Amino acid sequence: MNPAVTNIGIMLVMMQVSKKLDLEDPTILLYVRIAYLSCQAIALLVYLYTRIKVSSKNDLTTLKYVESPNAMAGETEPKAVVTTVKEYDLKQVDSLIRSVFTSLAMMGFMHVYMKYTNPLVMQSVSSVKSALEANIVKIHVFGTPASGDLKRPFKAAPGFLDALTGGSGAVATDKASIESAEVAGRGGIKEE
Repeated sequence: MNPAVTNIGIMLVMMQVSKKLDLEDPTILLYVRIAYLSCQAIALLVYLYTRIKVSSKNDLTTLKYVESPNAMAGETEPKAVVTTVKEYDLKQVDSLIRSVFTSLAMMGFMHVYMKYTNPLVMQSVSSVKSALEANIVKIHVFGTPASGDLKRPFKAAPGFLDALTGGSGAVATDKASIESAEVAGRGGIKEE
């Protein structure tokens, strides 16, 4: 099933749940906080377990691809990247772990400083859902073969900034694009 459709469904259900809860009651608010933090902890544990699995597999297969230029960073040329599957996977997991802490910081600001309580209810389940749907988790925890949509490098969904800056945000893996970027001198050196 499409993750975007299930996200909308979960948000609608959680909005109804938050309407039914008396978030002014300190006891209910405490349980909501505990549920939110528990879901964040579960997501973090899934990512940490995935990181352990990636490190234990130690896949040193070379991976070459071309990143599109980041207009926000002032880049104009595509960059050739040469890395290993292990390093690529660890980079993906680290990015997901950072997203958990970013979510915690944003929600902490909204809840503690701005006194919003509904987002705690709505965001609690979505973090666990996102953790279980992450490509890297599907490959290393659930054992799904790395083919099709799970082929490295992962195809990123076009984001809001891509539409504004005219970038595609996509990576190219074809031989011609890699050779072109390597000849242009942007990247192509194995990252350590």
